[in-house]
Amino acid sequence: VLSYVTGLGWFLALAFQPLVPRTYMSENAMGSTMVEEQFLFGERALSYAREFAGHKKKAGGMPVAWLEKTMWSLGLEVHRQPFARTLPFPDEARERYMVKGTNVYGILRAPRAASTEALVLSVPCSEGPHNNQAVGLMLALAAHFRGQIYWAKDIIFLVNEHDLLGMEAWLEAYHDINLTEVQSSGALGRAGAIQAAVSLELSSDVVTSFDVAVEGLNGQLPNLDLLNLFHAFCQKNGLLCTIQGKLPRSEMDSLPAYGHSLQTLLLMVLAQASGRPHGDHGLFLRYRIEAITIRGINSFRQYKYDMTTVGKTLEGMFRKLNNLLERLHQSYFFYLLPSLSRFVSIGLYMPAFGFLILVLILKISFWQGAPGGQDPSPSPPHRPPVDPTVTPVSLQEPRPGLLALVPPLLICHAAGLALYFLPVLGQRVATQHFPVSESEAVVLTVIAIYVAGMALPHNTHRCRAGAVGVPGVPSPLAVRLSVPPGPRRALAGGGSDRGWMTLKLLALLYLALQLGCLALLNFSLGFLLAATMVPAAAAVTPNGPKVLLGALLVLATPAVTLLLAIFLQRELVEAPAAVAEGWQLFLAALAEGLLQHHLYGSFLFPFLALGAHPCWLLLWNVLCWK
Repeated sequence: VLSYVTGLGWFLALAFQPLVPRTYMSENAMGSTMVEEQFLFGERALSYAREFAGHKKKAGGMPVAWLEKTMWSLGLEVHRQPFARTLPFPDEARERYMVKGTNVYGILRAPRAASTEALVLSVPCSEGPHNNQAVGLMLALAAHFRGQIYWAKDIIFLVNEHDLLGMEAWLEAYHDINLTEVQSSGALGRAGAIQAAVSLELSSDVVTSFDVAVEGLNGQLPNLDLLNLFHAFCQKNGLLCTIQGKLPRSEMDSLPAYGHSLQTLLLMVLAQASGRPHGDHGLFLRYRIEAITIRGINSFRQYKYDMTTVGKTLEGMFRKLNNLLERLHQSYFFYLLPSLSRFVSIGLYMPAFGFLILVLILKISFWQGAPGGQDPSPSPPHRPPVDPTVTPVSLQEPRPGLLALVPPLLICHAAGLALYFLPVLGQRVATQHFPVSESEAVVLTVIAIYVAGMALPHNTHRCRAGAVGVPGVPSPLAVRLSVPPGPRRALAGGGSDRGWMTLKLLALLYLALQLGCLALLNFSLGFLLAATMVPAAAAVTPNGPKVLLGALLVLATPAVTLLLAIFLQRELVEAPAAVAEGWQLFLAALAEGLLQHHLYGSFLFPFLALGAHPCWLLLWNVLCWK
């Protein structure tokens, strides 16, 4: 209990700003913002935006021909990339199986280098009026950059269709690989190795603030120096910048400031734990390309900034990135952000997770101790009078039969395999027999298999125990061999204390190994699962109050953790959800998790289905042991 409370307390203390260091620039090539921004094409950017919006409305989608013509007129080397992707099941929003689109990009060749390195400025072409201003600003920046002679890196101006699908298709074609079965014609033109990328989302002529997104696929984060660079130029140009939609606060040591920092920290933990890329930048990170997404916000605040100020900020960032002599590596890749001016490094937040895992290690070290601190080894049984006509059999210390643990292990993992494969494979069968759509069939199949798994494993050990005899009733073979019922049960491994304790030992080792490896890849997901599953795993026993332990174990299941995380996230963004709305968000999150895995390779769903859920079923098996 002390170790668990210490772990939670350590994590909560990370939001107290005087305890965590300020952000600082580690890369010498970007250590100063002393560049003279000369971008003055704000009105030109708005003109491009209006023209782009008109052609997009006329074409009913992305105006490929107009973009190519405009980029050619600016002196860029222009290429288009058609692509297509078949979805595993129709997504909930658009009900589409096949997605087809075209990416358009222009390359500004560096006059002072041999096209060995490149930078990317990307804008997603969204439906409706979204991101029209971002495309206009990108074209205005391309026109301004074209007239400068100091570029040492190629600059790629990319407009990708269908958001993440288009970005994944372009990245795979650019690097000449195929990870997600996207069909495309390949990238006809290439620049150098991409060093950094910035994704811009802007849907208003003026902005009041910029929100930066850093969470990428599977919880990856960009190098902290790239975020520090954006923050430094926002401060230089007087732009208000936020993270997780939270404004910075000046008073550091007050209770409201601590609450504000804690909210920002928890929002980042929830965003990172989801494993979902929170912007097009999230797909760059798997290719070892540092990237962030910048979103312009236009609210009712008094101070507003025009396109010229925004363009100067982006110009300054690209000029500093142009000075890089090597990839960003000096600063941190593992961190949490309670604010843009403070960061929590891996050396500060890992002890919180370590104290939670220590609970499992302590339970594993004490696993041979029975409840109450007594030794679980059965006392030497009272021997009945031995028939002189029967040859006595020497009895050894009873040990649990490991074969009795094989059926629970196999069935728990079979349930995990069914949870992983059946929802997508069986969607057509479900739609033929039930009045549901394909996406609804997939989600409902996931829930059905998940719940049905609770009824299967805890009955498996009875076959092993029953094969020897009914506990307490001597069988003729036992009488003949002078073996009393107690040791016979221990040898069978089905009903003894050593049987369930051995199974719990395996479950605790399995859980500790999974969470330990997961925390190195995605700390937020590992910490959330540890905070919910560790208390239930440590407390579960077949000899305690079944109802209380069962309720605790059900609350610790990953599905309930996801549901509670949804409600917590809505509370933190000050938009609380009702029960019905929360349930709909939960169903949408399940469908989104499956799509993210099949489309982009997110490991959240396979980890929960093949790792966390079977481990939880083993603990459920321990609770229902008889």
